[in-house]
Amino acid sequence: MKKSTIIIIIVAVILVIWGVSSYNGLVNIEEGVNGQWANVETQYQRRADLIPNLVSTVKGYAAHESETLEAVVEARSKATQITVDANDLTPEKLAEYQKAQGAVSSALGKLLAIQENYPDLKANQNFLELQAQLEGTENRINVARVNFNDAAKEYNIKIRRFPNSLFAGMFGFDKRAYFEAAEGASSAPQVQF
Repeated sequence: MKKSTIIIIIVAVILVIWGVSSYNGLVNIEEGVNGQWANVETQYQRRADLIPNLVSTVKGYAAHESETLEAVVEARSKATQITVDANDLTPEKLAEYQKAQGAVSSALGKLLAIQENYPDLKANQNFLELQAQLEGTENRINVARVNFNDAAKEYNIKIRRFPNSLFAGMFGFDKRAYFEAAEGASSAPQVQF
C-alpha cells in the first residue's frame, strides 16, 4: 500500500472516532438536561400532591374562605394539565409552564396567609406539618430549577462551540430555554383579605 493511502485511512479513522465521540458527548449532556427537567417536574408534582391535603386542613378551620381555597384548587388543576416535553422545551412553552406554576405559588401564598385570621389553625399540627412540607418543596423547586438552568447552560455552550456546532446542527441538538424570574418577581407579593 502506498504511504498516502495509509495516511488517508488513518485520518479517516481519526475523524470517525472523533465524530462518534463528539456525538456521544452531545447525547450525554442532552440526557443530563432531560434528567434535570424531570427533577423540576418531580418537585412541582410533589407540591401538587401536597395541596389537596393542605386545602382540606384549612377547610376545617376556614370554611368561609372558599374563594381562596377554590383559587388554589383551580390553579393546581391548570398547572397539572400543562406538560412540557424535555426534548421540545421552547421558551414559549417554558414561559407558559412557568406562568401556570406561578399562579399556584400565588394562590398558595394567599392560602398560607389565612392562618393569621385563625389562631386554632396556626396551632394545628397537620397544618404546620403541611406548611413546612410546602416550604421545603418550594426550596426544592428552586434548587431543581437552578440545577436545570445550569445543565441547560452547559448543554447550550457545548452545542454552540465549534466543532460540536457542526454535529449539533446535523443531528438536531437544539438550544434549550432557561427558567427566568417571573415578571414582578423582584417586588414582594401583596396578600390582603
